[in-house]
Amino acid sequence: MITVSELYKKLDAVIPSSLSCEWDNDGLMCCPKPDRICHRLLLALDVTEAIVDRAIREGFDAILSHHPLIFRPIGALTDDNAVPRKLIKLVENGISVLSFHTRFDALEGGVNDALAKALGLKNARPFGNEGEEMGRIGEVEPCTLAEFAQTVKAALGAPTVLAAGSLPVRRVALVGGSGEDFIGAAKRAGADTYLSGELGYHHLSTATEDGLNLIEAGHYYTENVALPALAALVRDIDGEIDVTLAKSCDIQAY
Repeated sequence: MITVSELYKKLDAVIPSSLSCEWDNDGLMCCPKPDRICHRLLLALDVTEAIVDRAIREGFDAILSHHPLIFRPIGALTDDNAVPRKLIKLVENGISVLSFHTRFDALEGGVNDALAKALGLKNARPFGNEGEEMGRIGEVEPCTLAEFAQTVKAALGAPTVLAAGSLPVRRVALVGGSGEDFIGAAKRAGADTYLSGELGYHHLSTATEDGLNLIEAGHYYTENVALPALAALVRDIDGEIDVTLAKSCDIQAY
């Protein structure tokens, strides 16, 4: 078995920070006991308070997340706000948090490769903006936008997806999570269809006149699909670690 700090160093070597976007903040978010043996690891998309409470209640040694626990500077360590309150709980209970965000998006075999695989893209390859080629683009069997939207909905287990455009679907570009900044790059890369978790009304409303199909499939659903791949990386490092995947999103569709 390895310690929490050793696990982070090994994951950091496999998912290097060189892949991260400049604006990102991830890595070792909280490590009150670096020499604590990591017997049990709770894996979730987000470090919500419910995830923190579960880790404490069920005796987990560390939490591994995609979204960073700490993204913006913290002005005070009090229980008045959510992030400081979670940090206080984690430190009091000796639980570490390791977060791998945009570097795991861009990683070969990471978020966007997992999303491409789930949607059946063939010959998936990187695309993106200069310095941020984290997206993937590939081909699918020709179909209508409505047919592909139903495929997306079923593959991701999303309660609903939004789709706009009028082109047949043949070449699909995608970025999991919030990907509106990659719409132009998707079109330049030759995609007829671009899929992401969040795109926004104004982009969707002009999709047809912009000559690009757009599909908004939900931030959670386009990224949660990659957590098994993150769990596999941990098990490759140390097969004795008990990795538990947890659902962190409590948003409901009605």
